[in-house]
Amino acid sequence: MTQLLTTEAEARAYVEALPGVSRETMDRLDCFAQLLAEENARQNLVAKATLGDAFWVRHLADSAQLLRLAPDDARDWIDLGSGPGLPGLVIAILSESLQVTLVESRRLRCAFLRAVVAQLSLGDRVTVSEQRVEGMIPRAYGVISARAFAPLPRLLGGARHLSGPGTIWLLPKGKNAVNELSALPQNCQRMFHVEQSLTDQEARILVGDGVPPPL
Repeated sequence: MTQLLTTEAEARAYVEALPGVSRETMDRLDCFAQLLAEENARQNLVAKATLGDAFWVRHLADSAQLLRLAPDDARDWIDLGSGPGLPGLVIAILSESLQVTLVESRRLRCAFLRAVVAQLSLGDRVTVSEQRVEGMIPRAYGVISARAFAPLPRLLGGARHLSGPGTIWLLPKGKNAVNELSALPQNCQRMFHVEQSLTDQEARILVGDGVPPPL
């Protein structure tokens, strides 16, 4: 059985043990957490119940765990419907070798993302793209992530033009992951397998590779 991360101390220890994580990295994550909590008073970015002591488990470690499922040689990562930067900004903070694109259509959330990118000096590696996913210029990214963004058929159909034969899809889908996957056509189901989340006993992560067949 997977050992779950249930406390801030456990979540911090998990993140600190990731390759390349320094004291500066942890400070950036703490700064991001503070900025997000402050902005949450102005616009609803995350549920209030997930701030404070729960934030490291529910948002930071929950995002960071995707790195264990990504290829070691990945160079670019696109986060769809990034919202407040979960998981995309966390990934960018943790992995200095990645070029990360945060796609978000809502103006106020993009303003927040740009402010955080500037404050954390991530501008050389992080791009905030203020548009709908469907409007992105076609190209193949190494990793595509999306957390609580859209139902699986709409997500895959809308982002198909951003994938290539070597693309890895990392899709945290909560407790409905298996049901969503089983509702897809068989040829699309075969591109995915299911991983247990480290932060929620009921949650699952869909891990796929390649280009989804047309739905």
